[in-house]
Amino acid sequence: MAREGIRLILESDDAFEVVAEGTSGEEALGLCQQWMPDLVLMDIRMPGLGGLEATRLLKQQLPYIKVVMVTVSDDIAHLFEALKKGAQGYLLKNMKPDEWHEYLKAIAVDEAPMTRELAFRILKELSPIGSEGVQENPLTTRETEILGLVAKGMSNKEISSRLDISEHTVKNHLKNILQKLHLENRVQLARYAYEQGWMRKFPN
Repeated sequence: MAREGIRLILESDDAFEVVAEGTSGEEALGLCQQWMPDLVLMDIRMPGLGGLEATRLLKQQLPYIKVVMVTVSDDIAHLFEALKKGAQGYLLKNMKPDEWHEYLKAIAVDEAPMTRELAFRILKELSPIGSEGVQENPLTTRETEILGLVAKGMSNKEISSRLDISEHTVKNHLKNILQKLHLENRVQLARYAYEQGWMRKFPN
C-alpha cells in the first residue's frame, strides 16, 4: 500500500516516470541492472536484504544512480547510516506530495538543500571536536564561504542572492568543493564541516 501511494504521488507530476517497483533489496538490485533508472526510492526496512545494504551494493555497481531513502523514522542515526552507504537524500513518508516533488526534483539536479532543522540536529548529535582527526581546510576563501552557507541549509538560489553571484557559479563551486573533499552531496558536506570544526569560522 505504501509503495502504491508513492507511485501515485510520483505519477501526479509529469517530471517523473516510474519504470519499476520491487519488494526487496535483492529485487531492487536486479531491477536497477535491467532498467538503469536515474533515481531510486529505497525503503530502509524490507524483507531479505535491507535498504541500507542494498544501497551500498547499488552504489558500488551503478554509482551514477541517485538513491533517496524513504522511511517513517526521522532517527538521525538512520540518516547518517544511509549517507555512509551512499544515499543522496532522505524522505519521510508523512511528507506532503508537493514536498516530495520539490525535493526529488532538486535531488535530480544536485541542488537539494539540507533543511535548517537537519543542520541543527547534525550539529547537536555530533561529538565535540578535538584536535585529533581535524584536517587543514583545502578550500579557497570563496569555497569555504559557500560551504558555510550550504551547511546552514541555504539553496543554490539563496547562496547566489546572498553572495551576488550566478547560480551557475555556485554550482561550479560546489562541484569543486565536493571533488576536493571526496564527498557526494550537501548533507555530507555539512557533516564534514562540523566534524572538522570549520563551522566556527563560517559567516553567520
